[in-house]
Amino acid sequence: MSPEGEIQAFIFAAGLGTRLRPITDTMPKALVPIANRPLIEHVIESLQCQGINDFIVNVHHFAEQVEEYLAERSDFGSLAISDERDLLRETGGAIKHAEPLFNGNPFVVHNVDIISNVDLQNLLSMHKENSLATLLVSDRKTQRYLLFNDDMRLVGWTNVATGEVKTPYKDLDINQCRKYAFSGIHVIEPRICSLMTNWPDKFSIIDFYLDVLAQQEIYGVVQDNLRMIDVGKLNSLDDAEKLLDELKD
Repeated sequence: MSPEGEIQAFIFAAGLGTRLRPITDTMPKALVPIANRPLIEHVIESLQCQGINDFIVNVHHFAEQVEEYLAERSDFGSLAISDERDLLRETGGAIKHAEPLFNGNPFVVHNVDIISNVDLQNLLSMHKENSLATLLVSDRKTQRYLLFNDDMRLVGWTNVATGEVKTPYKDLDINQCRKYAFSGIHVIEPRICSLMTNWPDKFSIIDFYLDVLAQQEIYGVVQDNLRMIDVGKLNSLDDAEKLLDELKD
């Protein structure tokens, strides 16, 4: 059981890791080695250094390998498995499925393939009780951006390569919006699960945010000194190792 009042971290580790093939043909993305240690070890240790010792990890691809590894790591604190062997539920469906494991406090969601110097305490301090979620964002270049107003409240999404825009606001001028890339790290209120009741078993959390943002307050936070690598492709493995070395200094 989780201690009352303790912040949990939900690590998304169920993905197929298709962009890391052929490595992930024989192991889950969570166990792909960076500097001779599994990705998930780097993520958990980073979160532990910032005061989190209560973890939920979802599993699907080579689920047994992840479970066996975690079972050997008694130093990882309290740890629960959200089993998605039957269906890979994507990010939103994963949260809905894991509802019984949440302890009633706001929780951090962290993708297993993100290596960064996130200031988690700052992100948590910026999270407002009346908001549904607070997203760590950055100004890195990408094709897909979240759109925020001047108060950094989420108002939409755009793909700058295709011109596609998703927003409930018909008169939204995206040129007046602040455009930021999502980091894969966010703080979420547990009441989010009650809003997902009528959603399917499999869906994206970003699609969910875009659907409810007019009724629910969702904010972005920019960390000025953020350094981050999405270990999603083979050519990012060396860069991730270099970043880890630099963050040690």
